Amino acid sequence: MEKAAKVVRHILNIAIAFSLALMSILVFGNVVLRYAFNSGITWSEEMARFLFIWMVFLGAIVALKENEHLGVDMLVRKLSARWKKVVYVISNLLILYTLWLVLEGSWGMTQLNMDSSAPATGLPLSFIYGIGIVMSVGMGIIVLRNLYQAVFGNKSGDELIMTRESEDLPADRPDSQGGTT
Repeated sequence: MEKAAKVVRHILNIAIAFSLALMSILVFGNVVLRYAFNSGITWSEEMARFLFIWMVFLGAIVALKENEHLGVDMLVRKLSARWKKVVYVISNLLILYTLWLVLEGSWGMTQLNMDSSAPATGLPLSFIYGIGIVMSVGMGIIVLRNLYQAVFGNKSGDELIMTRESEDLPADRPDSQGGTT
């Protein structure tokens, strides 16, 4: 199971890096063409926008897996281990419900826009709304796994806190300033 998760995470990271690289090339190339040759690629801005949307949604899946999303845990840190587990289960059930709403809405929008195409690229607009399906299914699997581990596993109360303070990060991990935390 862990090996499959590692492979999927690797594929997601490659897709994110590919999206960022292609988006940068398209935008930079279009800027050079506009200023140097007074021309441009008509579909590059639209494709960069599509790639950005996919990159953000795929990044949200990876961030959930790594517990990198923002969270407020002032109250949860003060609770006993039993209540931390209760709050953890409730919050994950709320997340699952929200993901269901995203899945349902994305599925509807994807079906609705199958015959509509983007003006510059000609890609079906369902390409944009389909990422909501991918994201909600991917995140749903992660949340279900976390719920299973919380209910049937032997996670401690501190492991159930989803956010991490900068002091909780490993000492060898560099921070955004180039130093270590």
